[in-house]
Amino acid sequence: MTSVTESNRAIVTGIMEALSRGDLQPFGEAMADDFTWHMIGTTPWSGTFTGKAHIRERLTRPLFTQFGTHYTNTPKRILADADFVVVECRGNVTTKTGKPYCNTYCLVIRMHEGKMVELTEYLDTDLVNSALEPPSWAVA
Repeated sequence: MTSVTESNRAIVTGIMEALSRGDLQPFGEAMADDFTWHMIGTTPWSGTFTGKAHIRERLTRPLFTQFGTHYTNTPKRILADADFVVVECRGNVTTKTGKPYCNTYCLVIRMHEGKMVELTEYLDTDLVNSALEPPSWAVA
């Protein structure tokens, strides 16, 4: 393993350990300013979001306003190879409407110089549609 691989694995492992305790700050701090987040599927939440501020405004803030309990995300497996880190994990939260939103994810993260520059999120899109309300910007 290269030192880049191990460094990136350590950064993402730290982020995931924090998320498993409900601490979102390390994830936000690790995003590069021009971070790109791809959410797969055809849900109202799906798409590509670019830029730290844009991601907060259009993705994370509207998502977290729907949560009625403290969000956690626990890693099951973390694999790393050079600039790529893949995380298999499970989120745990209940929405304000009482629906469980415990999605299973595979996150493919591209790192550059210690920062996350790109993330592709694979998830149960049927659960997204059944548990979450569409974000206000997606409602026609």
